[in-house]
Amino acid sequence: MRDTRESRLLLVLLIAIAFALITVDIRGGEESPVDGARQAAATVFGPVESGVAAAVDPIGNAIGAVRDSGERHDRISELERQNAELKQRLGSDDRNRSRLRELDGLIRTAATGQYGVKGAEVVAIGAAQGFSWTVTIDIGSDDGIRRDMTVLNGDGLVGRVTTVGPRTSTVLLANDPDFTVGTRMEKTSELGFATGQGDRPLLVQMLNGKAKVKKGDRLVTFGSQANKPFVPGVPVGEVVRVDPSGGALTRNVYVRPYASFSKLDIVGVVVQAPDTDPRDMVLPPKPAKPRPTPTVTVTVTPGADGTLEGGAQEQGELPQGAAERRLPGGTEQPPADGEAPGDTGADPPGGTAPDGQDDE
Repeated sequence: MRDTRESRLLLVLLIAIAFALITVDIRGGEESPVDGARQAAATVFGPVESGVAAAVDPIGNAIGAVRDSGERHDRISELERQNAELKQRLGSDDRNRSRLRELDGLIRTAATGQYGVKGAEVVAIGAAQGFSWTVTIDIGSDDGIRRDMTVLNGDGLVGRVTTVGPRTSTVLLANDPDFTVGTRMEKTSELGFATGQGDRPLLVQMLNGKAKVKKGDRLVTFGSQANKPFVPGVPVGEVVRVDPSGGALTRNVYVRPYASFSKLDIVGVVVQAPDTDPRDMVLPPKPAKPRPTPTVTVTVTPGADGTLEGGAQEQGELPQGAAERRLPGGTEQPPADGEAPGDTGADPPGGTAPDGQDDE
């Protein structure tokens, strides 16, 4: 339709009529004169609206599903984040518990040996000096650390300080081939020198070639002049193998160190030596030997009335099914001719013979 004067007048008239109907409908309330027309329109256009709504609902549901999916994804991501934090916290707690056990062991060792120690943490492995078995600890000259101080942990000897910086120090481990420490055998006090062999047991040369050494014997540090580089009484390790003496002036034994050099974390540097040699006091207590279980042997002897009597004794154990035949006086009765040892020879109850045999 072209935009003419008549069309504009018609549009204005329709708008005026619409405003008039709206005014009449509002003022009439529930008794509005246009209510019937509204119901007729609802009857005509209601099915159309339902069809359109049914067609649009899947789209709306899809949009809602996408929105819910995003919310669920956010919740899953949050739960995964919380789970990761929990695992990290639990792992950290396990590590902290392990470090607390190491620190507790170090404190007990220091208290037993009366060592004045300064605790440290291993922060690096290896050093610029080219040593094959070294670690770096997080304390140095600012903490009172000096060269040639003994380093230990809750298990035993770790090494000695070789290089000192303001805040860090280098420790030569006891299993390094360049490491040597004087040792003393538990109880017998036999002396020797232990040398590192990398990941193999320490090699200890006993000064006495005829020293009596056996597997399981334990060694501690002998100590150095002025307690540098080693203080006395620090546990070194346990003998695992002994070479034959062969008439030599020295004797070689192999010792498994107490300290685990591949798992070092908390260590202590001895900054004050004990007033007296602790000797064997710092060594861990030996595990109790299991008590032997007594065996019970049942001995069957004939009584005075011919019945068998049993008695129990905790002596040697007889083979299963065997029984001693003894007379009332305690003497053993030899088996009769043709009778197997252990055969009592007694007839079955009632004096009857087995089936198929006649009594004679």
